[in-house]
Amino acid sequence: MPEATYHEHFRFLEPKERLSFDEIVRVAQAAVSLGVTKLRLTGGEPLLRPDLPFLVRRLVEIPGVEDVALTTNGVLLDRHAAALKNAGLGRVTVSLDSLDPAIFSRMSGGRAQLEPVLAAIEQANALSFPGGVKVNTVVQRGMNDTGVEDLAARFRHTGVIVRFIEYMDVGTRNHWELKEVVPSRDLVTRLNKLWPLEPLGAQYQGEVARRYRYQDGGGEIGFISSVTAPFCGDCSRARLSSDGKIYTCLFASEGTDLRSLLRSDVRDEALRERLASVWRARTDRYSEERVAGETNSASRRIEMNYIGG
Repeated sequence: MPEATYHEHFRFLEPKERLSFDEIVRVAQAAVSLGVTKLRLTGGEPLLRPDLPFLVRRLVEIPGVEDVALTTNGVLLDRHAAALKNAGLGRVTVSLDSLDPAIFSRMSGGRAQLEPVLAAIEQANALSFPGGVKVNTVVQRGMNDTGVEDLAARFRHTGVIVRFIEYMDVGTRNHWELKEVVPSRDLVTRLNKLWPLEPLGAQYQGEVARRYRYQDGGGEIGFISSVTAPFCGDCSRARLSSDGKIYTCLFASEGTDLRSLLRSDVRDEALRERLASVWRARTDRYSEERVAGETNSASRRIEMNYIGG
């Protein structure tokens, strides 16, 4: 979130404009009744939301929910990790793009320091979340691509799984260019030269990361290749924004308003049907269209800081 845009006088959402925990839980219950089994809290930065462990506990208690996860930048994780674990959080993913303090600062908008984030990752890992701790690294050529080996080395033999993500044209503010994408296959080749890798099978249908294990027992690593190897056809993710819109694609330009429905005393069955109809009508295949050269680079898309990952 560029500070030049999101300055101290920027008007963010008022509390009444955001969904309450009751409303979030109600949408989650409707989604679970339609077959959803995994829920993830992302952002923006979810740990800025007061009392987040309370929401986690309520989501975990929904019958049919098998996993609740969190994606965070890690800045506030040390303050909340234990409470989140006690609330039943299953997994933690920390966004970390570089081990170089200067590059880390640049890629995080100059708003954070590296060492506290690394310490928070270690702390979370020591708490032994059931699904473990992952690190997500977006690799951008000319920015942080030379630090891939250092990141892999840092977390080998720790149990923390690093996932390298191809740089994507999410939103419209990052001035994305294809030449800045480092294909996952190139990273696999580079890392395989240092530590031989062995591919692992998918754990479930629609898994976005291609997983590998270090043959020397150093652990697991993953690659998300939505630019060079799109997986639109297997996508099973919907995203609920904090102001109550449901999006069926990370690259969507428009969402479907659920907040007004939630605040109109609608019955649960009507909410369930609205969710089902939105999903049945989805035709999203942006990443496939990008590969085919069918996208409009100037088209409006929702920003990552609004919709999460």
